[in-house]
Amino acid sequence: MNSKRWQHIMEWPLVVAALTFLGAYSWQVIGAPTGIYAQLAMALVIITWLVFVIDYVVNLWLAEDRWAWFRHHLFDLAVIALPLLRPLRVLRAITVLHILNRTVGTAVRGKILIYTASASALLVYAAALAVLDAERGTESAINSFPDAIWWAFVTVTTVGYGDMAPMSGLGRMLAVCLMLGGIALLGVVTGTLASWIVEKVSTDAEENQSATVAHIHALEESIAALTLQVETIGGQAQTGSESLRHTGDRFEDSTYSDPA
Repeated sequence: MNSKRWQHIMEWPLVVAALTFLGAYSWQVIGAPTGIYAQLAMALVIITWLVFVIDYVVNLWLAEDRWAWFRHHLFDLAVIALPLLRPLRVLRAITVLHILNRTVGTAVRGKILIYTASASALLVYAAALAVLDAERGTESAINSFPDAIWWAFVTVTTVGYGDMAPMSGLGRMLAVCLMLGGIALLGVVTGTLASWIVEKVSTDAEENQSATVAHIHALEESIAALTLQVETIGGQAQTGSESLRHTGDRFEDSTYSDPA
């Protein structure tokens, strides 16, 4: 068993665990279950957390250079330490959609757009859940899930109307993380759009250049054909002129030699 084999085996189990966590966490925050249902939701959260812990420990154990793997997988550690980030593991499933793309450039851009859109939706949803959970029992205006979704959209897009704001320290920490995430997502979207425009302009320029070269080649062929026709006609005219000259010479010779 090596690291790549383990990651391949755990790919979809981690996606299922992320979806399960997201559902259980949503149930805890929005549904506010009590009694046995609250225990069931907590059990699901703990089970999914254990799945991520096991995956992290096994990957670290199988890594050839464990310290280098640890430094390059700090997000995985954050997923374990911060339950809010656990749903983002579901984004691994997005990579299977690259088969929908036809060219290398389109595949890369399509993957980025799909990943960014999915990350944005999960980020807004998870942040709304977390801030609603943090702001309950405070004087904050964020006291329902629709309010939390509105606040998350306003924050991630860096609009910041100011009609709602978290009051607790944890809520403000979440707001800072969401602001930074929003700036990063806007940068990705802007860069992807700029890349598409540049490629589109380059493609049009290449097509125009190819059309121009084709027209030049066609013009050169037409000129060569006309040149050949002119040379042929000139040769025929020269042949006819020589024939007439020879006929005239014979006529003159016959005139001078006539005894009359």
